[in-house]
Amino acid sequence: MSLAFSLERQVALSAVARACRLTSSVFNKLVKNETVTKDDKSPVTVGDYSAQAVVNTILSRAFPDDPIVGEEDASDLKSGTSETAQTLRKRITDLANEALTADLAYGDVADWGLGPGRERTTEELLNAIDRGNHAGGATGRMWTLDPIDGTKGFLRGEQYAVCLALIVNSRVELGVMGCPNLPHDLSKPDGPRGSIFVAVRGQGAEQRTLTLGDPKPLQLPRLSISELSFLESVEAAHSSHSFNDRVSSTLGITKPPTRMDSQAKYCALARGDGGAYLRMPTGVGYKEKIWDHASGSLLVTEAGGMITDGRGAPLDFGLGRTLGENFGIVAAGADVHPLIIAAIKQTKL
Repeated sequence: MSLAFSLERQVALSAVARACRLTSSVFNKLVKNETVTKDDKSPVTVGDYSAQAVVNTILSRAFPDDPIVGEEDASDLKSGTSETAQTLRKRITDLANEALTADLAYGDVADWGLGPGRERTTEELLNAIDRGNHAGGATGRMWTLDPIDGTKGFLRGEQYAVCLALIVNSRVELGVMGCPNLPHDLSKPDGPRGSIFVAVRGQGAEQRTLTLGDPKPLQLPRLSISELSFLESVEAAHSSHSFNDRVSSTLGITKPPTRMDSQAKYCALARGDGGAYLRMPTGVGYKEKIWDHASGSLLVTEAGGMITDGRGAPLDFGLGRTLGENFGIVAAGADVHPLIIAAIKQTKL
Protein backbone atom coordinates (compact mmCIF):
# COMPACT_ATOMS: atom_id res chain seq x y z
CA MET A 1 0.00 0.00 0.00
CA SER A 2 1.51 3.32 -1.09
CA LEU A 3 1.82 6.31 1.20
CA ALA A 4 -0.66 9.17 0.90
CA PHE A 5 0.21 11.75 -1.76
CA SER A 6 3.14 9.67 -3.06
CA LEU A 7 2.42 10.56 -6.71
CA GLU A 8 1.87 14.21 -5.86
CA ARG A 9 5.17 14.23 -4.01
CA GLN A 10 7.03 12.74 -6.98
CA VAL A 11 5.45 15.21 -9.42
CA ALA A 12 6.12 18.21 -7.18
CA LEU A 13 9.77 17.23 -6.67
CA SER A 14 10.26 16.86 -10.41
CA ALA A 15 8.57 20.19 -11.16
CA VAL A 16 10.52 22.13 -8.54
CA ALA A 17 13.83 20.54 -9.57
CA ARG A 18 13.30 21.62 -13.18
CA ALA A 19 12.21 25.10 -12.10
CA CYS A 20 15.36 25.41 -9.98
CA ARG A 21 17.54 24.58 -12.96
CA LEU A 22 15.61 27.11 -15.05
CA THR A 23 15.96 29.93 -12.51
CA SER A 24 19.68 29.24 -12.13
CA SER A 25 19.97 29.41 -15.92
CA VAL A 26 18.11 32.73 -15.96
CA PHE A 27 20.53 34.15 -13.41
CA ASN A 28 23.60 32.96 -15.28
CA LYS A 29 22.36 34.00 -18.73
CA LEU A 30 20.52 37.22 -17.97
CA VAL A 31 20.96 38.66 -14.48
CA LYS A 32 24.75 38.88 -14.71
CA ASN A 33 24.40 40.91 -17.91
CA GLU A 34 21.53 43.24 -17.06
CA THR A 35 20.86 45.76 -14.31
CA VAL A 36 17.08 45.93 -14.04
CA THR A 37 14.21 45.75 -11.57
CA LYS A 38 11.08 43.64 -11.46
CA ASP A 39 9.03 46.58 -12.79
CA ASP A 40 10.87 46.27 -16.12
CA LYS A 41 10.70 43.30 -18.48
CA SER A 42 13.64 42.00 -16.53
CA PRO A 43 15.42 38.73 -15.75
CA VAL A 44 13.37 38.22 -12.60
CA THR A 45 10.17 38.73 -14.60
CA VAL A 46 11.41 36.26 -17.22
CA GLY A 47 12.31 33.82 -14.45
CA ASP A 48 8.95 34.15 -12.67
CA TYR A 49 6.92 33.56 -15.82
CA SER A 50 9.14 30.80 -17.21
CA ALA A 51 9.26 28.85 -13.95
CA GLN A 52 5.47 29.13 -13.50
CA ALA A 53 4.98 27.94 -17.08
CA VAL A 54 7.16 24.88 -16.42
CA VAL A 55 5.59 23.92 -13.09
CA ASN A 56 2.03 24.50 -14.29
CA THR A 57 2.66 22.49 -17.48
CA ILE A 58 3.83 19.52 -15.43
CA LEU A 59 0.96 19.79 -12.93
CA SER A 60 -1.59 20.11 -15.75
CA ARG A 61 -0.35 16.90 -17.36
CA ALA A 62 -0.17 14.94 -14.10
CA PHE A 63 -3.32 16.33 -12.43
CA PRO A 64 -5.44 17.99 -15.13
CA ASP A 65 -8.39 18.62 -12.81
CA ASP A 66 -6.42 20.36 -10.05
CA PRO A 67 -6.63 24.17 -9.96
CA ILE A 68 -3.53 26.25 -9.23
CA VAL A 69 -3.16 29.43 -7.18
CA GLY A 70 -0.08 31.06 -8.69
CA GLU A 71 1.56 34.42 -8.20
CA GLU A 72 1.90 35.34 -11.87
CA ASP A 73 -0.72 36.28 -14.50
CA ALA A 74 -0.09 36.22 -18.26
CA SER A 75 -2.71 38.76 -19.39
CA ASP A 76 -0.15 41.50 -20.09
CA LEU A 77 2.10 39.02 -21.86
CA LYS A 78 -0.72 37.93 -24.15
CA SER A 79 -1.89 41.43 -25.02
CA GLY A 80 1.44 43.19 -25.46
CA THR A 81 2.33 44.16 -29.05
CA SER A 82 5.52 46.14 -28.49
CA GLU A 83 8.97 44.86 -29.41
CA THR A 84 9.71 44.54 -25.68
CA ALA A 85 6.65 42.30 -25.17
CA GLN A 86 7.60 40.14 -28.13
CA THR A 87 11.15 39.75 -26.82
CA LEU A 88 9.82 38.81 -23.40
CA ARG A 89 7.50 36.16 -24.84
CA LYS A 90 10.37 34.67 -26.85
CA ARG A 91 12.64 34.55 -23.81
CA ILE A 92 9.96 32.84 -21.73
CA THR A 93 9.22 30.32 -24.49
CA ASP A 94 12.89 29.48 -25.01
CA LEU A 95 13.68 29.09 -21.31
CA ALA A 96 10.56 27.08 -20.48
CA ASN A 97 11.14 24.72 -23.40
CA GLU A 98 14.78 24.31 -22.42
CA ALA A 99 13.62 23.12 -18.99
CA LEU A 100 10.77 20.94 -20.22
CA THR A 101 12.76 19.19 -22.97
CA ALA A 102 15.85 18.39 -20.90
CA ASP A 103 16.66 14.68 -20.59
CA LEU A 104 14.58 12.73 -18.11
CA ALA A 105 16.19 12.80 -14.67
CA TYR A 106 15.59 10.93 -11.41
CA GLY A 107 11.86 10.77 -10.70
CA ASP A 108 10.73 12.23 -14.04
CA VAL A 109 7.97 10.61 -16.12
CA ALA A 110 7.64 11.31 -19.84
CA ASP A 111 3.83 11.35 -19.58
CA TRP A 112 4.12 14.60 -17.64
CA GLY A 113 5.20 16.25 -20.89
CA LEU A 114 8.92 16.00 -20.16
CA GLY A 115 11.93 15.06 -22.23
CA PRO A 116 13.42 15.72 -25.66
CA GLY A 117 10.96 16.70 -28.37
CA ARG A 118 8.27 17.91 -25.94
CA GLU A 119 8.41 21.62 -26.87
CA ARG A 120 5.36 23.80 -26.27
CA THR A 121 4.17 26.74 -28.31
CA THR A 122 4.19 30.23 -26.84
CA GLU A 123 0.40 30.12 -26.62
CA GLU A 124 0.47 26.82 -24.72
CA LEU A 125 3.01 28.19 -22.24
CA LEU A 126 1.10 31.42 -21.65
CA ASN A 127 -2.07 29.42 -21.08
CA ALA A 128 -0.14 27.26 -18.60
CA ILE A 129 0.89 30.39 -16.69
CA ASP A 130 -2.76 31.41 -16.52
CA ARG A 131 -3.67 28.08 -14.95
CA GLY A 132 -2.48 29.87 -11.80
CA ASN A 133 -5.45 32.24 -11.73
CA HIS A 134 -7.56 30.14 -9.35
CA ALA A 135 -9.11 32.18 -6.53
CA GLY A 136 -8.45 29.61 -3.81
CA GLY A 137 -11.04 28.65 -1.20
CA ALA A 138 -11.98 26.38 1.66
CA THR A 139 -12.80 23.13 -0.12
CA GLY A 140 -11.22 20.79 -2.62
CA ARG A 141 -7.70 20.22 -3.90
CA MET A 142 -5.50 23.04 -5.16
CA TRP A 143 -1.84 23.76 -5.68
CA THR A 144 -0.22 27.05 -4.79
CA LEU A 145 3.01 28.25 -6.40
CA ASP A 146 5.52 31.04 -5.97
CA PRO A 147 7.95 30.52 -8.87
CA ILE A 148 10.61 32.87 -7.47
CA ASP A 149 10.05 33.82 -3.84
CA GLY A 150 12.59 36.46 -2.84
CA THR A 151 13.09 38.39 -6.07
CA LYS A 152 15.64 40.82 -4.62
CA GLY A 153 17.68 37.95 -3.24
CA PHE A 154 17.51 36.29 -6.65
CA LEU A 155 18.85 39.41 -8.37
CA ARG A 156 21.69 39.69 -5.82
CA GLY A 157 22.66 36.05 -6.34
CA GLU A 158 21.60 35.33 -2.76
CA GLN A 159 18.59 33.53 -1.29
CA TYR A 160 15.40 32.78 -3.18
CA ALA A 161 13.11 29.77 -3.34
CA VAL A 162 10.82 27.95 -5.76
CA CYS A 163 7.81 27.09 -3.60
CA LEU A 164 5.04 24.61 -4.41
CA ALA A 165 2.37 23.22 -2.08
CA LEU A 166 -0.75 21.08 -2.29
CA ILE A 167 -3.71 22.23 -0.20
CA VAL A 168 -6.71 19.94 0.39
CA ASN A 169 -9.78 21.33 2.15
CA SER A 170 -7.83 24.29 3.57
CA ARG A 171 -4.99 22.13 4.93
CA VAL A 172 -1.49 21.98 3.46
CA GLU A 173 -0.75 18.31 2.76
CA LEU A 174 2.47 18.57 0.73
CA GLY A 175 5.17 21.19 0.42
CA VAL A 176 8.28 21.32 -1.77
CA MET A 177 10.82 24.15 -1.81
CA GLY A 178 13.90 24.49 -3.95
CA CYS A 179 16.69 26.76 -2.67
CA PRO A 180 19.46 26.79 -5.30
CA ASN A 181 21.70 29.20 -3.37
CA LEU A 182 21.21 28.04 0.23
CA PRO A 183 24.54 26.84 1.68
CA HIS A 184 24.51 23.30 3.00
CA ASP A 185 26.06 24.80 6.14
CA LEU A 186 25.23 28.45 6.95
CA SER A 187 28.52 28.76 8.82
CA LYS A 188 30.33 28.02 5.54
CA PRO A 189 28.74 30.42 3.04
CA ASP A 190 31.38 29.67 0.41
CA GLY A 191 30.88 25.91 0.67
CA PRO A 192 28.50 23.65 -1.27
CA ARG A 193 25.04 25.12 -1.83
CA GLY A 194 21.64 24.24 -3.22
CA SER A 195 18.97 21.91 -1.81
CA ILE A 196 15.37 20.85 -2.25
CA PHE A 197 13.18 20.43 0.83
CA VAL A 198 10.03 18.30 0.96
CA ALA A 199 7.37 17.55 3.57
CA VAL A 200 4.21 15.46 3.49
CA ARG A 201 1.74 15.68 6.35
CA GLY A 202 2.32 12.81 8.78
CA GLN A 203 5.42 11.61 6.91
CA GLY A 204 8.09 14.01 8.14
CA ALA A 205 10.38 16.42 6.32
CA GLU A 206 13.66 15.95 4.48
CA GLN A 207 16.38 17.77 2.60
CA ARG A 208 17.71 16.54 -0.76
CA THR A 209 20.26 17.66 -3.29
CA LEU A 210 19.12 19.68 -6.30
CA THR A 211 19.24 16.41 -8.27
CA LEU A 212 16.92 14.83 -5.66
CA GLY A 213 19.52 12.50 -4.19
CA ASP A 214 20.94 12.02 -0.68
CA PRO A 215 17.71 12.46 1.36
CA LYS A 216 18.29 13.59 4.94
CA PRO A 217 15.48 13.73 7.52
CA LEU A 218 14.92 17.06 9.25
CA GLN A 219 14.23 17.58 12.92
CA LEU A 220 14.26 20.89 14.77
CA PRO A 221 16.69 20.70 17.68
CA ARG A 222 15.49 21.55 21.17
CA LEU A 223 16.91 24.95 22.02
CA SER A 224 16.70 27.10 25.12
CA ILE A 225 15.86 30.79 24.82
CA SER A 226 19.51 31.66 25.40
CA GLU A 227 20.45 29.60 22.32
CA LEU A 228 17.91 31.22 19.99
CA SER A 229 18.46 33.72 17.25
CA PHE A 230 15.76 35.01 14.94
CA LEU A 231 15.59 34.33 11.24
CA GLU A 232 14.16 37.40 9.55
CA SER A 233 13.79 39.13 6.20
CA VAL A 234 16.61 41.15 4.67
CA GLU A 235 14.20 43.92 3.66
CA ALA A 236 12.91 45.97 6.59
CA ALA A 237 9.83 46.76 4.47
CA HIS A 238 8.82 43.08 4.65
CA SER A 239 9.06 42.67 8.41
CA SER A 240 9.64 45.03 11.33
CA HIS A 241 13.26 44.61 12.40
CA SER A 242 12.82 47.04 15.28
CA PHE A 243 9.88 45.07 16.66
CA ASN A 244 11.89 41.86 16.42
CA ASP A 245 14.70 43.56 18.35
CA ARG A 246 12.29 44.49 21.13
CA VAL A 247 10.92 40.93 21.29
CA SER A 248 14.50 39.66 21.51
CA SER A 249 15.13 42.04 24.39
CA THR A 250 11.97 40.88 26.18
CA LEU A 251 13.08 37.26 25.85
CA GLY A 252 16.71 37.96 26.71
CA ILE A 253 17.96 36.78 23.31
CA THR A 254 21.48 38.10 22.73
CA LYS A 255 22.47 36.42 19.47
CA PRO A 256 22.18 38.62 16.36
CA PRO A 257 19.48 37.74 13.82
CA THR A 258 20.18 35.84 10.63
CA ARG A 259 18.70 37.70 7.69
CA MET A 260 17.87 36.14 4.35
CA ASP A 261 15.27 36.55 1.63
CA SER A 262 12.42 34.19 0.80
CA GLN A 263 10.98 31.02 2.29
CA ALA A 264 14.55 29.76 2.51
CA LYS A 265 14.16 30.94 6.14
CA TYR A 266 11.69 28.11 6.73
CA CYS A 267 14.18 25.63 5.29
CA ALA A 268 16.98 26.96 7.46
CA LEU A 269 14.74 26.79 10.53
CA ALA A 270 13.63 23.21 9.82
CA ARG A 271 17.22 21.96 9.79
CA GLY A 272 18.20 23.86 12.94
CA ASP A 273 19.64 27.18 11.75
CA GLY A 274 18.51 29.96 14.06
CA GLY A 275 15.69 28.60 16.15
CA ALA A 276 12.77 30.93 15.32
CA TYR A 277 11.33 32.79 12.35
CA LEU A 278 9.55 36.00 13.24
CA ARG A 279 7.76 38.08 10.60
CA MET A 280 5.59 40.89 11.96
CA PRO A 281 3.94 43.38 9.59
CA THR A 282 5.33 46.88 9.16
CA GLY A 283 1.96 48.49 8.45
CA VAL A 284 -1.79 48.11 8.83
CA GLY A 285 -3.86 46.13 6.35
CA TYR A 286 -1.22 43.91 4.76
CA LYS A 287 -2.42 40.38 4.09
CA GLU A 288 0.06 37.55 3.65
CA LYS A 289 -0.26 35.51 0.44
CA ILE A 290 -0.83 31.78 0.77
CA TRP A 291 1.99 30.93 -1.66
CA ASP A 292 4.46 32.74 0.62
CA HIS A 293 3.87 30.39 3.55
CA ALA A 294 2.11 27.15 2.53
CA SER A 295 5.21 25.06 1.80
CA GLY A 296 7.25 26.47 4.66
CA SER A 297 4.53 26.04 7.25
CA LEU A 298 4.28 22.31 6.61
CA LEU A 299 8.05 21.87 6.47
CA VAL A 300 8.38 23.38 9.94
CA THR A 301 5.57 21.38 11.53
CA GLU A 302 6.73 18.10 9.97
CA ALA A 303 10.21 18.82 11.34
CA GLY A 304 8.69 19.05 14.82
CA GLY A 305 8.06 22.79 15.07
CA MET A 306 5.04 25.04 15.49
CA ILE A 307 3.74 27.87 13.33
CA THR A 308 0.99 30.39 14.01
CA ASP A 309 0.34 34.02 13.36
CA GLY A 310 1.67 36.65 15.78
CA ARG A 311 -1.38 36.27 18.03
CA GLY A 312 -0.99 32.50 18.30
CA ALA A 313 -3.84 31.71 15.88
CA PRO A 314 -3.40 28.95 13.27
CA LEU A 315 -2.73 30.01 9.68
CA ASP A 316 -5.88 29.76 7.53
CA PHE A 317 -5.19 28.60 3.97
CA GLY A 318 -8.88 28.34 3.07
CA LEU A 319 -9.75 32.01 2.63
CA GLY A 320 -8.65 32.50 -0.96
CA ARG A 321 -5.33 33.86 -2.17
CA THR A 322 -4.38 35.42 1.18
CA LEU A 323 -4.23 34.38 4.84
CA GLY A 324 -7.03 36.83 5.61
CA GLU A 325 -6.85 38.25 9.12
CA ASN A 326 -3.81 36.26 10.21
CA PHE A 327 -1.42 38.85 11.68
CA GLY A 328 2.26 38.13 11.23
CA ILE A 329 4.07 34.79 11.29
CA VAL A 330 5.84 32.99 14.15
CA ALA A 331 7.59 29.66 13.52
CA ALA A 332 9.78 27.95 16.10
CA GLY A 333 10.41 24.77 18.02
CA ALA A 334 7.33 23.56 19.87
CA ASP A 335 8.95 24.14 23.26
CA VAL A 336 9.86 27.82 22.72
CA HIS A 337 7.01 28.91 20.45
CA PRO A 338 4.60 29.74 23.33
CA LEU A 339 7.32 31.84 24.99
CA ILE A 340 7.76 33.89 21.80
CA ILE A 341 4.01 34.46 21.48
CA ALA A 342 3.91 35.63 25.12
CA ALA A 343 6.78 38.03 24.47
CA ILE A 344 5.05 39.44 21.38
CA LYS A 345 1.94 40.15 23.49
CA GLN A 346 4.11 42.09 25.96
CA THR A 347 5.80 44.13 23.22
CA LYS A 348 4.27 47.18 21.56
CA LEU A 349 4.27 47.28 17.77
